Amino acid sequence: MSTKELLACMIAGVTVFLHGCGEEFPLFSSEPGLGRPVYTESREPCDSFDPYRNLYFGDLHAHTSLSHETWLLDIRSTPRDAYRFARGEPLSLPPLNEDGQGTRRIQIDRPLDFAAVTDHGEFLGEVKACTSEGEPGYDSLPCAIYRDENLLSEIVMAFPTATADPRRSEEICGQAGSNCLAPAKAVWRQVVEEAEGAYDRSSACSFTTFAAYEYTGMPAAANFHRNVIFRNASVPDLPVSYFEEPMAEGLWAALKRECLEDLPGCDVLAIPHNSNESNGNKFDLDPWKGAEEPDRIRERAAVRAAMEPVVEIFQNKGDSECMNGLAGVPGESDPLCGFEKLHKPPFADCGEEAGFGGVVGVGCVSRLDFVRNVLLAGLEIEERLGVNPYKLGIAASTDTHNAAPGLVTEDGYPGQWGIRESTPEQRLGSGGITHQGVVTNPGGLTAVWAVENSRDAIFEALRRRETYGTSGPRIRVRFFAGWDFPESLCEDPGADRIGYRRGAPMGGDLPPKPAGAAKPTLYVCAEADPLGAPLQRIQIIKGWIDSIGGPMLRVFDVAGDPANGATVDLETCQTLGAGFSRLCTVWTDAGFHPGERAFYYARVLQNPTCRWSTHECNRLAPEERPPACQDPDVPKVIQERAWTSPVWYRP
Repeated sequence: MSTKELLACMIAGVTVFLHGCGEEFPLFSSEPGLGRPVYTESREPCDSFDPYRNLYFGDLHAHTSLSHETWLLDIRSTPRDAYRFARGEPLSLPPLNEDGQGTRRIQIDRPLDFAAVTDHGEFLGEVKACTSEGEPGYDSLPCAIYRDENLLSEIVMAFPTATADPRRSEEICGQAGSNCLAPAKAVWRQVVEEAEGAYDRSSACSFTTFAAYEYTGMPAAANFHRNVIFRNASVPDLPVSYFEEPMAEGLWAALKRECLEDLPGCDVLAIPHNSNESNGNKFDLDPWKGAEEPDRIRERAAVRAAMEPVVEIFQNKGDSECMNGLAGVPGESDPLCGFEKLHKPPFADCGEEAGFGGVVGVGCVSRLDFVRNVLLAGLEIEERLGVNPYKLGIAASTDTHNAAPGLVTEDGYPGQWGIRESTPEQRLGSGGITHQGVVTNPGGLTAVWAVENSRDAIFEALRRRETYGTSGPRIRVRFFAGWDFPESLCEDPGADRIGYRRGAPMGGDLPPKPAGAAKPTLYVCAEADPLGAPLQRIQIIKGWIDSIGGPMLRVFDVAGDPANGATVDLETCQTLGAGFSRLCTVWTDAGFHPGERAFYYARVLQNPTCRWSTHECNRLAPEERPPACQDPDVPKVIQERAWTSPVWYRP
């Protein structure tokens, strides 16, 4: 595809993934067709097919014993075990007994619909070499240190990924890493085969898996991580890791070459995560400036938008939606931006520069560490270039290091780091260089609106950004933007059909403004998780480029009641006060100006509930409670929530 063709596709509002462009993945006004997804593999069609989409919940970020740091936590569960857990089977966590079996039993409250195990692609061969007698490198000093399972073990293994010029250990892998190549291929085959074994190809379509891995670059200890998700079992022989491509553009180019171009049937996307640890690096503005040819910059922007259609906004290391107190963020302070933050004030502000150290909890904090501001920056870039590299849908996951995808309940939270968080004192402690203790949380879930629960259907939903994230609860959210939605839409049983026919779903572009239409109308409907707390309110977050004032942000309460008086008894964690099982509204943007580029997304909030740490403290006798139980900086209650993908307006 030529640069002009690529740009034409992007500017037309159609997702391009370097295969071509067309009607497969519409991002704007388009009532769904009646056909199945484009199948790229052999399977039975799903009985539950619905052209107006079903809702599925899953976790696209989970680690097993194949990850270098997870093995150090005494986690011995494989991807097969993780998928069984996601389907509802129990799992055991360390401490291990004399037979090497875990002594803590965990089980998810409801099975997931889909999951991906994302073990680190960088060290698949090294972990195999260091933990399997007879492998080349097993007797090396670095492997001996690694098997000691302490802090030095993590540093010895992971240090190369914190450098700008990463090199594999010659002591473990030999010259040019050759001794690690065969074991890495064998482990990667295991990853793919165990995803295949757990995938339900029958018409029941009960569970979907994806071959996947994590790309784990962290130069200067700033987070550059991505989860790489393949559409099917047609995958390269080895993951493209930080060792081969220490720049994001190199990763995308290698995936294009090794998957899209050289491997029939292969398709792939990447999901950046933990921008809250990136010190302003992950969504840097510098690539879209400078003296480079404008066409070249636009092409790179289009490639990024196509390769990374969604971003992980929430996981066990905290919330990356927004943060108060940072320079360059327009609008009023948002009190709900204090949710599950890794960083507590005072902290250094990166300003317009990028910093370092976020992965280990140090360094400056940037406004570009938070998705809301990145979405706004994308509008500014598009205003200048005509292409938005940061046109991001929303996902959330756990980043479990216990091989326990989807374990998101607050009460009974077992920690995320195996043996290092196996006691209340450890979970409520200050953590260490590899884990954050009381600051962490159970993580979240990704929700997708897809025609059926198959790989192709869910992958297409991710591609077109018809997704949202939650902080754990399975809140059901529909979100459409159009120009003429009737005020009675919330009472219409065919509201979703009208939403598709007259507007755009979450992740899409508002259709062209019809003659006579005045302002956009947004339809948002939310239903509470049957096992969770009632809903409190729905908010619309708008970002736009004001023709006079420049970039702007504003939060609107559009449904529910923020003053409903809902509270929590901190001694018993019993919730008190009224709430809503369903909230719905049709909201018109009274401040809309047709010449101003904008995005809108919905944030749905539950009534307050106890945070996991409050449940934990309440189970301990008063004299046994660690300092975190009295620390005013540790929240006692939280408001669980959902964040939809935006809808964009383009003049």
